[in-house]
Amino acid sequence: MSLWNWSGFFGYLFNPFILGGVFTTVWLTVVSLVAGLILGFALALMRRSSRRVPTYIAKAYIWLFRGTPLLVQLIAIYTALPLFGIKFTVIEAALLGLALNEAAYLAEIIRAGIEAVPEGQTRAARALGMTERQIMRYIVMPQAFKVIVPPLGNSVNGLLKTTSVTSVISVEELLRRTQVLIQERFMVLELFAVAAIYYLLLTTLWDFFQSHIEKRLGQAESRLSVNEKR
Repeated sequence: MSLWNWSGFFGYLFNPFILGGVFTTVWLTVVSLVAGLILGFALALMRRSSRRVPTYIAKAYIWLFRGTPLLVQLIAIYTALPLFGIKFTVIEAALLGLALNEAAYLAEIIRAGIEAVPEGQTRAARALGMTERQIMRYIVMPQAFKVIVPPLGNSVNGLLKTTSVTSVISVEELLRRTQVLIQERFMVLELFAVAAIYYLLLTTLWDFFQSHIEKRLGQAESRLSVNEKR
């Protein structure tokens, strides 16, 4: 008896049920990333605040969410919070858990990018009469972005795979739908291979996109250097 079913493997490679899980994985990643970036940016600014309270709040948040597993956070959001009258649907709990967890990591990436910009440039901008918001928008962030992009890209790559953890609270993303089919069809190796191929495809596509962004940033920096020399 063959341990591998080729017809089963190819039959599920383009199965609509599996493709629906792929779509869910993608939009979970996108929404969680956007929410994580917004919260992460706020946390990064709080970490750099001259006031103690915002700084301590941001440090405590980052310490908590980076120091505990995402799995524990998801279970706490989905099963523990209802004990206090706070209830979320499966999708809401998944998005909240992913976004809160991702924000803790993105906050440190963004903070490192901001701090990589020489302090002399912000002082010069203040001397010219620019507001703090203008300094952040026109001076700091364009330069910080070049530092932020590489680790941010790695975070996106990791987030694509991390969405699989939401299967523990029954979110029907790629891994969960694969498990459902395994229980019905008993083709463990074939279906996990199909899931692995899709994860590889998604992360590879993102790697190409990230490389394109980094290349464009490098070209823009080169043109700027040439113009400065002239």
